[in-house]
Amino acid sequence: MGVVLDLDGRAHARQRWAARSALAAAGLAVLLPLGYARAASLLLVAVGVLGTAVTVAALWWVLTIRGPARAAAGVLALVTPAVVVWFFAAANLLWVVVVSLALWGCAVWAGKFALSTTKSHVVRVPEYRTPAPTRPFLIMNPRSGGGKVERFGLREKAEKLGARVHLLDPERHEDVTALARRAVADGADLLGVAGGDGTQALVAAVAAEHGMPFLVISAGTRNHFAMDLGLDRNDPAAGLDALTDEGVELRVDLGFADTHPFVNNASFGAYAAVVQSPAYRDDKVGTTLELLPELLTHQRGPRLTARMAGTGQAGEAGQAGEAVIDAPQALLVSNNPYRMDDPVGLGYRERLESGVLGVLGVKVEGAAEAAGLVLGLHSAGLTVLTAREVVVDADRSEIEVGVDGEALVLPTPVRCRIEPGALRVRVPRNRPGVPETMPPMDWRRLRKLAAAVGRTALPKHPERWTLPKNRTPPKD
Repeated sequence: MGVVLDLDGRAHARQRWAARSALAAAGLAVLLPLGYARAASLLLVAVGVLGTAVTVAALWWVLTIRGPARAAAGVLALVTPAVVVWFFAAANLLWVVVVSLALWGCAVWAGKFALSTTKSHVVRVPEYRTPAPTRPFLIMNPRSGGGKVERFGLREKAEKLGARVHLLDPERHEDVTALARRAVADGADLLGVAGGDGTQALVAAVAAEHGMPFLVISAGTRNHFAMDLGLDRNDPAAGLDALTDEGVELRVDLGFADTHPFVNNASFGAYAAVVQSPAYRDDKVGTTLELLPELLTHQRGPRLTARMAGTGQAGEAGQAGEAVIDAPQALLVSNNPYRMDDPVGLGYRERLESGVLGVLGVKVEGAAEAAGLVLGLHSAGLTVLTAREVVVDADRSEIEVGVDGEALVLPTPVRCRIEPGALRVRVPRNRPGVPETMPPMDWRRLRKLAAAVGRTALPKHPERWTLPKNRTPPKD
């Protein structure tokens, strides 16, 4: 007991000193320019803010205009930061800016370290021990991820573990949904995919429909779903360990855009329209620059309206309200919300079983709003919510939708929904886990930690917990 208390005391001391270091560094970051530059410190801030605004506005013009004006905007976007740096250097204030930014970076790092050491930020998904499958069926795409199926010997290892493997024919289209249904009819007790997220979603929907486990093998290019499941993306073959007694099950949610399933997200607006272009595969940058001017200025493409039910701020437990996003240029509806509070965590989902959709809407009407959005002056251009249901309507009968990277055209309105806990995903018990990201900065909590570490410094919501390894799945 004495040893435990001593360890707790040391942990609390580290939290306290990290919090105090963060507050001290933040104070120095503010006081340094005030003490050295004095009246010129206001000029420092003004030049920095103006330079940022002009740069962002120039980038907006690069995306929304063509011809010589676009080239001029590109030059402005490159020259403006250089001019700001030159100004600071000429005034002998560049070192002040650099040191102040470094201190601020240290403050944020130390503050997040202090906050991350509290147990409240740990997110653990319940694991269920279940018997290993006896008749697993796997679909493998030999072209995914630049040939990972062959490079990692996935077919051979899976067959040695007793799986029946269907290798997709690169020369012709095969209906993976039909293949999965046929396997179920033939007695398969697990369905799995080594391929992209779009293929995974289709087979996952069949597995969820029949209440059987689903296996993810990270053989695609990006493997977003595998990443959020905590799988080893550098070694797809490690995922096959789930076919043995070393496998466990996770209960995760599954999203739908009308009848089309998605494990990651469904996108509407500019991005969905760009990926529909036949030229996009061969020239992504050129095609995007060619199509964006009309899409971002509403001269081309549908005018969208998104109506959400059961809404709340991302991260909130209760969902009861309603919201409307009118005429967004881009809309992303995700199977559970993405991290938006930390640049390092962008693109990650801490949870896949929260039972809500993530909603990200972007609406920018001009260069000034684009600059204000980046500077945090006008938050109305960015909507970040969670919702139980999202209905996307438009001023036309059909709209482009990107569903887990697959380009579709769906009739309006498109209803996005989530089925909580619908998918039983079988994963190896020993896996890297979801990459750890720092918690959002909370200066109020940080001040409490700096003063005294105790229950008052911790959030009110309880820590989620991991079920015992011998826990069996709940009955449906």
